[in-house]
This record gives sequence, structure tokens and C-alpha cells, in this order.
Amino acid sequence: MDFLAQAKEKQAKSIIEKIEKRNMRGYYCATKEECASLVLSMIKENSSVTWGGSMSLKECGIPEKLAQRGDCCVIDRAEYGDRMQEYYIKAFTADYYLMGTNAITLDGELMNIDGNGNRVASLIFGPEKVIVLAGMNKVVSDINEAYMRIRNMASPPNTIKLEKNTPCAATGKCGDCMSPDCICNQIVVTRRSREKERIHIILVGESLGF
Repeated sequence: MDFLAQAKEKQAKSIIEKIEKRNMRGYYCATKEECASLVLSMIKENSSVTWGGSMSLKECGIPEKLAQRGDCCVIDRAEYGDRMQEYYIKAFTADYYLMGTNAITLDGELMNIDGNGNRVASLIFGPEKVIVLAGMNKVVSDINEAYMRIRNMASPPNTIKLEKNTPCAATGKCGDCMSPDCICNQIVVTRRSREKERIHIILVGESLGF
């Protein structure tokens, strides 16, 4: 028997109970494949969908699966080149916004850090539904641990991926910088959704993203 998998599922069940007390909807998938199938089942035909720059989504193969499905209006930021402001506005009005999260607490709160702010803006307001993917590697005890996880575990590899000139890209740990390339400009804690079940959170029993 896989006792670690059982422990993850039990922990996820507890977190989902807390998530739903916060007016959000929670799910658990043991694998990336199950997660991808669930996400696709949640997106209605002829709806518009887009996503932030999420490694979790890519690792689940969701962008490719949506393209193969072919019955949605995919708003793909890669097609906008240097017209990012136009993309941000269209993404803000999408039916579905897909994203990862930087951390989720045992009490069901999300914490996200953003450079430009468009991702957290769409989480807070705009798209009709937001679907958040969270590998169980993103689970932390509380908001303080979430902050430390993001600054020292999530942001350094992300700045390296984005080829940013920041202290954390050079050292692998947060330098609390004010660099022009800083990706930690907006820090958002989502403790509750005002609109019931606008935000859907899928916990995945594998490591996803940074």
C-alpha cells in the first residue's frame, strides 16, 4: 500500500473542507492525468479560456489538450507578441481563467506573488470562473510559511526561467530586492471568495510547478 499517497489524500480532504468554508470549491486528484481530465470536464463548449504563465498547467498538458479539443475560444498570450495590454484586457473578460498557485495553507488560504499583477488581478476579479491547480508540494502550515516558501523556493527558479536579473536568480534565495526585474511586486492572500464557487481549487497528489 502507498501510505504516502494515502496521507496526501487525507490531508487534501481536510484542506478541501476548509476551502469550502471559504466559499470556494475544492477537489482532489491523485495524478496529473486525473487533474487534466477534471479541468477539461469543467470547461463548457464555446466558452473562452486563458491562463497565466503556470508551470503546473504545462506539466498537466492542459494547454495542448484544450487545443486538441477545439471547441473553446482559447485566448493564447503567445499570439499577442508585444501587445500584452490587449491580451491582459481580453484575459480579464474570459469565461475561465486557469492558473497555478504559489502556496496553499492547511487552512485553505491561497498566497500568490506576481510581478506584473495581471495573474492575481484575474484571480481576484474579472473572469467568470477561476480554476487553480495546486500540487501537494505547495501545501504549507500557514501564511508565514507560505511567504517564506514563495520567496525562497518558488521565486528563484521562476526568475531563472524568465531570465531576470535579480539577486535570487544569482543566489537561489530571496534578496528582498527592489530590482527593475523583481517579480515579487504584488503579494495577494485569498482568504475567501465573495462569490460562491467562483474559485475552484484542484489539489493534486504530485509535485507541480515551483
